[in-house]
Amino acid sequence: MADYNVNEIEKKWQQYWEENSSYKAEVNPDKPKFYALDMFPYPSGAGLHVGHPLGYIASDIVSRYKRLQGFNVLHPMGFDAFGLPAEQYAIQTGQHPAITTEENIKRYKEQLKNIGFSFDWEKEVRTSDPKFYKWTQWIFMQLFDSWYNKKNDKAEPISKLIETFTTSGNEAVEAECDEDTPNFSAEEWNEFSEKEQQEILLKYRLAYLANTTVNWCPELGTVLSNDEVKDGFSERGGHPVERKNMMQWMMRITAYAERLLQGLEKIDWPEPLKEMQRNWIGKSVGAEVDFKVVGHDEKISVFTTRLDTIYGVSFLVLAPESELVEQLTTSEQSQEVKDYVEVAKNRSERERMMDVKHVTGVFTGGYVEHPFSGEKLPVWVADYVLAGYGTGAVMAVPAGDQRDYDFAKKFDLPIIKINDDMEIEEQADATRDGKIINSDFLDGLTPDEAIKKGVEELEKRNIGEAKVNYRMRDAIFTRQRYWGEPLPVYFKDDMPYLMDEQELPLVLPEVDKYLPTEDGAPPLGRAKDWQTEQGHAIEMSTMPGWAGSSWYFFRYMDAHNEERFVSKEAQEYWENVDLYIGGSEHATGHLLYSRFWVKFLFDMGLVTVDEPFKKLINQGMIQGRSNFVYRVKNTNKYVSYNLIKDYETTPLHVDVNIVYNDELNLDKFKAWRAENADAEFILEDGKYICGHDVEKMSKRYFNVVNPDDIVNRYGADTLRLYEMFLGPLEQFKPWNTNGIDGVFKFLRKVWNLFHDDKGNFFVSQEAPTKAELKALHKTIKKATEDIERYSFNTSVSEFMICVNELTALKCNKAAILSDLIIIISPYAPHIAEELWHKLGNVTSITEATFPKFDESHLVESEHEYPVSVNGKMRAKMSFPLDMPKEDIEKQVLASETIQKWMEGKDPKKVIVVPKKIVNVVV
Repeated sequence: MADYNVNEIEKKWQQYWEENSSYKAEVNPDKPKFYALDMFPYPSGAGLHVGHPLGYIASDIVSRYKRLQGFNVLHPMGFDAFGLPAEQYAIQTGQHPAITTEENIKRYKEQLKNIGFSFDWEKEVRTSDPKFYKWTQWIFMQLFDSWYNKKNDKAEPISKLIETFTTSGNEAVEAECDEDTPNFSAEEWNEFSEKEQQEILLKYRLAYLANTTVNWCPELGTVLSNDEVKDGFSERGGHPVERKNMMQWMMRITAYAERLLQGLEKIDWPEPLKEMQRNWIGKSVGAEVDFKVVGHDEKISVFTTRLDTIYGVSFLVLAPESELVEQLTTSEQSQEVKDYVEVAKNRSERERMMDVKHVTGVFTGGYVEHPFSGEKLPVWVADYVLAGYGTGAVMAVPAGDQRDYDFAKKFDLPIIKINDDMEIEEQADATRDGKIINSDFLDGLTPDEAIKKGVEELEKRNIGEAKVNYRMRDAIFTRQRYWGEPLPVYFKDDMPYLMDEQELPLVLPEVDKYLPTEDGAPPLGRAKDWQTEQGHAIEMSTMPGWAGSSWYFFRYMDAHNEERFVSKEAQEYWENVDLYIGGSEHATGHLLYSRFWVKFLFDMGLVTVDEPFKKLINQGMIQGRSNFVYRVKNTNKYVSYNLIKDYETTPLHVDVNIVYNDELNLDKFKAWRAENADAEFILEDGKYICGHDVEKMSKRYFNVVNPDDIVNRYGADTLRLYEMFLGPLEQFKPWNTNGIDGVFKFLRKVWNLFHDDKGNFFVSQEAPTKAELKALHKTIKKATEDIERYSFNTSVSEFMICVNELTALKCNKAAILSDLIIIISPYAPHIAEELWHKLGNVTSITEATFPKFDESHLVESEHEYPVSVNGKMRAKMSFPLDMPKEDIEKQVLASETIQKWMEGKDPKKVIVVPKKIVNVVV
C-alpha cells in the first residue's frame, strides 16, 4: 500500500538527480543543442518569495520538454553576487561581504533545489568568485586595448592604430573617438612623449578615462547609473543624489549604436522591450549647425532634425552642465547664473525631462549670431536641456516646440511665425500650403526640400554638416565601492596602464573598513600596499554590477576552463542562448550592455555570435494577496470582515501566513505581536474572516509568501503547477494561496490513476480503448503546442481535463498512463519520476521520449445523438458517422427506452439531422 507522501517522494528524487548528475550538460555534436537561461539572481538575505521562481519554473518546463525531445539541454544557474546590499550590510556590521554573500547563496540554493529545477549545478558561476572575475578583468583589458574602426565597422586592436599613427598620423583614420581629438602627422606622433601618446590613445580606446557628469550619492559614497536613480534619490535606500563632475572609467558603447539598433531586427524579443532599447539609443537624422558667439572666438554647435525651421530660431539654450556657460556669462549675470546652475544640475535627468509644467531658466548675458541672417540671438541656460543629449545646446524655435514656446512666453522672448505645419497651433499662420516664407534661400520649399537645401548651404559656408545623432551616451564603468571587481589598471605618470595578464585575477584586498578614506578616496584606498611591485598605484574604483552580467552566459558553457573564458569548442556548439527569461526592468541596463560586449567579443574573433539571446520572454510579476483585520477605533477589539459596517474600524495589514482561506488563526494572531496578546474578536459564525486586496508582494504589507512553506505543505510539484496555472507567463497576476488546494487535489487524482481504492499500485497491461486514446492524444497535442508557444497555464487546465476523463473511464492502462506522466513531467517532475519507476522503468523519466501526437485517435468514428420524443429529449444514442438515416431511424424505434415514451403509438415521422439530433413525432 502506497500513499502519495509528497515530501518523502520529492526529497528522494532530488537526491537521485543530484547523485546521478541527471542534468549535466556537455558538448555532444551528435545531439541538437538547446540553451535555456534565467536572469541570475542577486542573493539577498531575504531569500526567495513565491514570485521569484515564476520565470525559473517556465524555463525548467521548456528545458525538460526539450530534453524529452532529444535535445542536449544546457540549463544553468548562478549568482550575480557583487553589489551594494552586501556592502551596506558590511559597513553596518563590519562583516566581510563575502561571508554574507556566501550565506545568502547557500540559502538560495537550498530553496531552488527544493523546487526541483533541472539546473546543472556543476556549472554554477558567481560573479564575486575570483575564478570568474579573472575573465571579467581580462575582457576589460581587451576593451582597453581596442578602438573602433568606422571604415571596417568593427573593433580592432589598438596596436594596429599605433602602427598607423607611426607611419602616417591620424589624418586618414576614421574612428569613434573623443570630439576634441587633435589631428597630427606621423612625425608629430613620433615626437610626442609617452604620456602625450597615451593621452591621445585614451581618446580612441573602447574603455577609457574621462571627466564626466555623474550621479553622485554621498550617503552611499558612489556613482550611480541613471537606472539606479529615481526622482533625485537613490533607488536603493532613498538617499539624495547630486550631479557632479568626476574622472570615471567609461565604455564607448556609442561606437556600437547603429549595430545595436539594427541587431534588434534579428532577435525574437517582446516588441515593447525592443522599443525601449530603440528609444534609449535614440537615433536622429539631422544636421549640426554652428552659431558664432558674439565677442568670442567660441562657437555653439547645436543638433537639429528640423533644419527647415532655422529661420524660426529666436534664442539658444545651454544645459546647466555645459562648459560654455561660464565662458558666455557676463559679469552682470554671473551670480544669478551660478545660483541657477548649482540647483539645476543636481536635478536628475529623468526629473528634468519629465517636469514639463515648471519652466525655469536664466539669461547668460551672451549672444550668438544666426548662421544665415546674422541676427543677434540671446543665450539662456535652462535645465530642460541635457548635457548628454546632442551637443548640450538647442536652437529654440518657439513656434515649433512646446517647451521652447512655454519658455519664450514665460521670459517674454520673440516667437517667430514660420509656417502652418508646426506643432504649436496657436502660432500657426495661414501661408502658402505649408511652405516656408520670408526665409532667404529656403523660401518656397517644402520642409523636406528645405532640410536638404539647408544642409547643402551649411557645408558650402562651412558652418555645419549633415549628422546622425544618437541619444545614448557612453556608459560609466566604475563605482567608488569595495564589493566589486577590481580594475586591472595601474597608473604611471598619471596615465593608466594594464597589468600583466599573468597577474590575473587581481583579487580584492583586505581593508579595515568598507568606507571611503578620510580624504574621500574609495574603500580600496584603505588597502595596504595597493600598488604594483614597481610602486605604481592601482586603480581604487571597482567595476559596476553590470560587468559580470554582460558575459556570464558564455562562462556557463565552460565553467571551469582556466585557459580561456570559454573554449572555442564549447562556444561553437552552444553558440548563444535559445531562451532567456527575466524581467523587463533590465531593458536598458543589462540587456543593452551584454549585447554591446558580445558584439565586441565577436569583432575580436573571440565568439562566433554577435547577439547573446535569440528569444527573450519577460515574465510578469506575481503580486501579493494582502489580508486585513479591522480594529474598532480606540480599542483592542477586532471585527470580522462582514460585520464592519456596524462599527467604526481601522483596517490593518496582517501576516498572510496566519490566514487560511481568509480565515484568521486567532491563536497565531495573538502570538504574532505583543500588543495582540489580549486582543478580542467579534466573529461571524464562530470565525474571523479577513478582508483582502491585491498589492505588490512586500514585507511592508505582510503578504510575502515563502515558497518553503508551500513546498513543505503541498510539495514542489504543486507549487510549480500552481504558479503556471495562475495565468499567462507574461502577465501580472495575484498570488492566492486559497486556490492551491485544487492543484494539490489534481496531483492526488494523478496518483490515484495508478492505484486501487486500497492504495495498492494497480496498472493493467491491456490495450487502451478508443476513448482513452482520444483523451491522451488530445492532451499530447495541446501540451506540445502550448510549450512551443510558451503558454503554460492552458496546459495545466488540459492536464486536469484529461485526468478527469481518464478517472471517469476508470483507466489504469500502462500504455496510457506511461505517456501521460511523461507529458506532465516537465511541470511536476517528482510525482512523474516516482510513478515512472513504479511502472518498472529503471532509468530516469528525464531519459524518456516525449510522446508524439497521432491525429487518427481524434478522428470521430461515431456521434452521440440526443434522441427526443415529441421535442423532449428522452435518451442519448451513438451511431457510426457513415450510418444511413434509415438505419439510425430503425435502431431508434427499436430502442426500449424510446418505445416506452412512444406509449405504443405509431410514429408519424422520424427526423434525423446528421451529427445533430433525432426527433420522433407520434
